[in-house]
Amino acid sequence: MSNIDKWLIFSILEPDFVSNIKIACVFGSSGNEALIVNKDDDVYALGSNCSGCLGLGDSHGSLEPRKVESLCKKGIESFAYGSGPHVLAITADGELFSWGHNGYCQLGNGGTNQGLSPGLISSNVLGRKVIEVACGSHHSIALTSEERRSRKCISVACGQTSSMAVLDNGEVYGWGYNGNGQLGIGGNANQANPYRVSNLQGVVVQREQETKTNQVLPVKIAAEIGRVVEIAASHYNHISAALTQTSKVYMWGQCRGQAVTTPAETPFHSLHDVFACFASPAVTWKPMELDVVLTNKVSDSVRLSFDEEETSDLKFNVDGKLIHVHKSILKIRCEHFRSMFQAHWGTIDITQFSYPVYRAFLKFLYTDEVDLPPEDAIGLLDLANSYCEVQLKKHCECIIKHGITVENVAMLYAAAIKYCAKR
Repeated sequence: MSNIDKWLIFSILEPDFVSNIKIACVFGSSGNEALIVNKDDDVYALGSNCSGCLGLGDSHGSLEPRKVESLCKKGIESFAYGSGPHVLAITADGELFSWGHNGYCQLGNGGTNQGLSPGLISSNVLGRKVIEVACGSHHSIALTSEERRSRKCISVACGQTSSMAVLDNGEVYGWGYNGNGQLGIGGNANQANPYRVSNLQGVVVQREQETKTNQVLPVKIAAEIGRVVEIAASHYNHISAALTQTSKVYMWGQCRGQAVTTPAETPFHSLHDVFACFASPAVTWKPMELDVVLTNKVSDSVRLSFDEEETSDLKFNVDGKLIHVHKSILKIRCEHFRSMFQAHWGTIDITQFSYPVYRAFLKFLYTDEVDLPPEDAIGLLDLANSYCEVQLKKHCECIIKHGITVENVAMLYAAAIKYCAKR
């Protein structure tokens, strides 16, 4: 399962919206466009909207998700996107929609006009169920259920200017541009018709690769990583990834500007995470299928437990007001408390510091955040000095520095000198 938090374009979405996402894909020359299908079967788009690829009927970009009305409630199951740029979408009923750049007729709608909104493709596929689509930079492929039955083709894929197909007997065919040997047919001549990749039939060439040299035949790499169950690549960038039977994820290629010539093990659990973190641009290699469940992270749970009477095992009495905390958290976070706590303590009276200051200190131990006006931050700075809390002291110094006015500058300056504030 991919972690959607790794994709920057989704970082400002509301948690409730994210939790309702079913399918998401990221594309665009800078990984700056996205399409989303939610669990209510509504389709949304956000991003720069290059060539109208968001399908919104206009060319306006949007930081916030906008509904793609013409695709809502259509049962969209998958997308494909080319760097031209253009987009294809298929429904559960096998209908095919296309939109975006169309200078090379890649939308398949019988013309060359740009499509600002998704259009249903009827030419040659009307009445047939489309089950898979793929996009190159300026071309498209659609696989129908009829073709799967009669021609035994089970999958298709596109490079930037080339195409591949797999038959159910294991044969692989390639056609299109072949200047770098990307078809794997033993030469670099372009192919106008599908050409069988003979080296993928039966025995594969047994040769380890650790080079940038182009290869005109398929070669076996990294046998030591074990059985590979899924591979990923995109014509948007120059990175590849593999998932092994033991759920390890490897990557190689141009990884954030670095040439990784042999598969490198990553800490990821999804191939999508490789593309989110190391591909340039960061685009999904295929649509992500998500099942996001909103659960509190450890940090969120700790934050919410501050001043929670039900779970606390210690109270501070400051100015007659109680603050409920947890001994274990305070001992983990603060050397002062680690050395002073005794098991029988239930309530500790604090007289040296005010309630707002001491509450802010305890809350900092739970959240790493400080929210006080500059005048109160002086008292917290005093506490930070007393308890030897270096990070808290830095927070206080920033608050005081940013809160300087004509009225309080003398007082704050005197406090800075008193507490040896360096900022």
